[in-house]
Amino acid sequence: MRLALDEARLAVRGGDVPVGAVVLAADGTTVLAAGHNEREAGGDPTAHAEVLAVRRAAERLGEWRLTGCTLVVTLEPCTMCAGAVVQSRVDRVVYGARDEKAGAAGSLWDVVRDRRLNHRPEVVGGVLAEECAELLTEFFRSR
Repeated sequence: MRLALDEARLAVRGGDVPVGAVVLAADGTTVLAAGHNEREAGGDPTAHAEVLAVRRAAERLGEWRLTGCTLVVTLEPCTMCAGAVVQSRVDRVVYGARDEKAGAAGSLWDVVRDRRLNHRPEVVGGVLAEECAELLTEFFRSR
């Protein structure tokens, strides 16, 4: 999560909401890819930290299936990012702060564990939650 927090801090430089993500290989320690929000920087509404990290991990592996991988993200994924998690077959999602307004891993919706879908990753929430939430609070307070 500390690496994801470092990524989140990079987002602020581009004027983006500080959300960061890393994808870990099946061994749980090797970082395959990282990303931070780049919506403002790139003018791309899909440039969320999770989507960018998942894309980069798939590119690095040369495979769209991220079986065995773990996505670590500072904020609970939204519906778009939860969909990317399901579609990429990530095995685990570890997130920091809950997102009561748009969270799709248990807060508002639970897309990633929807029993109707063919892939349901393990979800672990609340890792360094206060630190992740504080980074977001500081950003929006400054706005």
